[in-house]
Amino acid sequence: MAKMTVYHGGYMPVRYPEIRVGRNTKDFGNGFYCTIIKEQAQRWAKRYKDKIVSIYEVRLNTNLKIKEFAEMTEEWLDFIVNCRMGKTHEYDIVIGAMANDQVYNYVSDYIDGVISREQFWVLAKFKYPTHQINFCTKEALQCLEFRGYEEVV
Repeated sequence: MAKMTVYHGGYMPVRYPEIRVGRNTKDFGNGFYCTIIKEQAQRWAKRYKDKIVSIYEVRLNTNLKIKEFAEMTEEWLDFIVNCRMGKTHEYDIVIGAMANDQVYNYVSDYIDGVISREQFWVLAKFKYPTHQINFCTKEALQCLEFRGYEEVV
């Protein structure tokens, strides 16, 4: 499996990633979220006073259960809705587009029945590409090798 570089935006360097179990449900459930898009990780970091992007090399272990959404599909939407409603899944790693802040609101409206599935798709066109890779298990975290960090100005 080919190597790839991924980025994690936060408020401190994360040498030893861990599974994050937050109050708020995320697109692909609990885990450690990264992206292949450096600018996106920088946007994540800008939410904090100290803006740090940690850099990792990833070697995906083919024995892990990996779910990849190549594009936003009905299956992708259903998966995010289930995760946001607190349902768990059996994957070690989940890869796909991110429901950004605007799309997050549309997902919430869809879950609440405010808009239909068809209306969701009309509204959900991205302004710029997004990407996220969630390392959901301890085994998945072993694919990450810390390579350093950068401060975002």
